[in-house]
Amino acid sequence: MARRERPAKGEKGEREPSELIDKLTHINRVSKVVKGGRRFGFAALVVAGDKRGRVGFGHGKAREVPEAIRKATEEAKKNLISVPLYEGRTLHHDVSGRWGAGRVILRAAPPGTGIIAGGPARAVFETLGMQDVVAKSIGSSNPYNVVRATFSALRKECSPRMVAARRGKKPSEIITRAHRRPTGESAAEKDAAKKDAAPVKESKEPKEAKEETPKETQES
Repeated sequence: MARRERPAKGEKGEREPSELIDKLTHINRVSKVVKGGRRFGFAALVVAGDKRGRVGFGHGKAREVPEAIRKATEEAKKNLISVPLYEGRTLHHDVSGRWGAGRVILRAAPPGTGIIAGGPARAVFETLGMQDVVAKSIGSSNPYNVVRATFSALRKECSPRMVAARRGKKPSEIITRAHRRPTGESAAEKDAAKKDAAPVKESKEPKEAKEETPKETQES
């Protein structure tokens, strides 16, 4: 029986690290008090993703900045999560996440909106591959809290297929026409068109006023 050779690294359905894009979100100088004085170091927060629905973040500490970034990048590439995207550009539904004193609210947006978010959350969406989203950070503005709260919200994101599989139904039974997203004109434009098309009801007050005037003239 011939011996089976082991596949080379990256051939077993794994994506190569070169496909992942990493972004330095925050870097901070830290110090450690020892007997002889203080030892200074650096802490880095890095977000990595493939722009196809996978993203992760990592934290690393070292005496030098490049080494701290390298440690954070390796940790970010190990802790990737998959996020379902609607049409590959935005969220399926609005969601919120919380971590410590930081809270983040994420809302789906129509095409052309872009990424409306702050620095730490923007780095997450860009590496994730999201194109249209509106995010609001409430509470703590600490980059670590904002990033962790954003990941907490993204983990709650569900697609219709995931909900249908969990409930034992078909995606067509979950999504109805009333809940589907409108294409083309916006909902505000449709409401304005309905108001213009609606018939205008004539008020009865002017007619009554006209009828009363001739009676007064006859009595006089």
